[in-house]
Amino acid sequence: SENEAGCTNVATLTLTINNSTTSEETHTACDSYTWNGTEYTESGVYTFVSENEAGCTNVATLNLTITNSTTSEETATACDSYTWNGTEYTESGVYTFESQNEAGCTNVATLNLTINNSTTSEET
Repeated sequence: SENEAGCTNVATLTLTINNSTTSEETHTACDSYTWNGTEYTESGVYTFVSENEAGCTNVATLNLTITNSTTSEETATACDSYTWNGTEYTESGVYTFESQNEAGCTNVATLNLTINNSTTSEET
């Protein structure tokens, strides 16, 4: 093209195209999981939109599986002693035992225990 004076006009465009980005993560957690400042308590697919280093959109996807901790409770009455989870108890009380459930999360078992003592008597 020509400029106003009738001479050749050369226009040069230096163009930089910045691209948007995406990322994907998969996590399994017990009870809850915090991602990008938000606590999630249910399994699902979640997205988080932010700005990448180039100033373009970044869409992060989280594939989340939440497994749950469990509790159980039992009541027992025994004479003199009672063995529960490898421990012998000789006094009434409420006892707890923590273990791992099938999902790999915490299981808290509670035992409500009553110990009745044996008696002896003697007659002549």
